[in-house]
Amino acid sequence: MLKRLETLKAKPRPGSSRAVPPVRLAASQNRIRIMELEDLVQPEGVIAHLKVTSKKQALQELSERAAKVTGLSERAIFETLLERERLGSTGVGQGIAIPHGKLPDIDRLHGLFARLDTPVDFESVDDQPVDLIFLLLAPEGAGADHLKALARISRLLRNPSVVEKLRASEDASALFAILTEPAATNAA
Repeated sequence: MLKRLETLKAKPRPGSSRAVPPVRLAASQNRIRIMELEDLVQPEGVIAHLKVTSKKQALQELSERAAKVTGLSERAIFETLLERERLGSTGVGQGIAIPHGKLPDIDRLHGLFARLDTPVDFESVDDQPVDLIFLLLAPEGAGADHLKALARISRLLRNPSVVEKLRASEDASALFAILTEPAATNAA
């Protein structure tokens, strides 16, 4: 199996001049790649003090920031997020929401994280207001990668010590550092 994985390293994608990044293996797992949040979120995608008064306003503000990071239309992002919210709230409980959606013109997975100054009603499963939001945008064809990213984000945000650190941090660089700690230290 390792020989097969070695053949996957750094070959250009069909129709692309860019090489596929090598598969990173966890020390204890030599068959699957561990998705790290640093693959999804960049420092400019972390907002330490988002001032909003509603779920809709939070999604609008995040769409505006996501448009800057991705180069996509703010309106397209916002409409995609609203469409997903109509299916059911992405408020997962304990003050956390993971709004997400797929867009046709995006080239890879992108994440943004926001810590709200004042919690807002997000129609969460536990009816608790939300103060931590991790936004995930994916290409339409992302399939399994989109699901892996959602699982990774969910796993991280179920860790009480990580959530406590996120709520206690006041600046974007500290939030980014917490979010991108290696997976082994964030295992829930």
